[in-house]
Amino acid sequence: MREQTELCIENIAKKYQNRTVVEPISIKLTTGVYGLLGANGAGKTTLMRMICGILQPTQGQITLAGEPVTSESYRAMLGYLPQDFGYYPDFNGGEFLLYMAALKGLSKHQAREKSRELLEMVGLSEQAHKKIKTYSGGMKQRLGIAQALLNAPRLLVLDEPTAGLDPKERVRFRDLIAEEGKNSIVLLSTHIVSDVEHIADSILMMKDGRLIYQGKWEESRGDLEQFYLEQFEDELKMR
Repeated sequence: MREQTELCIENIAKKYQNRTVVEPISIKLTTGVYGLLGANGAGKTTLMRMICGILQPTQGQITLAGEPVTSESYRAMLGYLPQDFGYYPDFNGGEFLLYMAALKGLSKHQAREKSRELLEMVGLSEQAHKKIKTYSGGMKQRLGIAQALLNAPRLLVLDEPTAGLDPKERVRFRDLIAEEGKNSIVLLSTHIVSDVEHIADSILMMKDGRLIYQGKWEESRGDLEQFYLEQFEDELKMR
């Protein structure tokens, strides 16, 4: 088992002109799975993009194992699966992982070995030579998690990874994430409560750009479920 890693988020906020998208947030995360919950527009994706170094925060700082988010060392420890991940449809699964491995700086030998290992882990070994454009939504998501794991990340950030998956695929995906959470920090954003109910060690909940709850699911399960239902009722009324 690798040494304990700590993600430190200190007074992070994001503003666009006069609009605050994420209010100041300070949290520390260590090895385990964290479920990030909140309705659309709560600020989840903005927070995750700042953690991944894609967006620059208006204030505050983010470090992983003491390394700042802007450093190469930080990026080398990061695995990311965005909600709208871009695939190359005419690549096959194996080619795509080799390409992503090259971008992440793996040697050719490392790339081949890791790609083979991950394709087997996500159940795509038999489809490795098929073009991605023939893959189902679930297969693409499994390929997405495989590319995020190529560099054995100490921080794995997943934005709505089970969206559009059928129940069987969702269970399979949850099992993969739970296994990764034994040795890494996994931050999983979702609006599907059951995804985090079964695997999250801790829950983070956002509303209107603010972090309004951090704790164990079991400790406030009833309150969280009721709050979450109210959020989506409000959202539906606005449509």
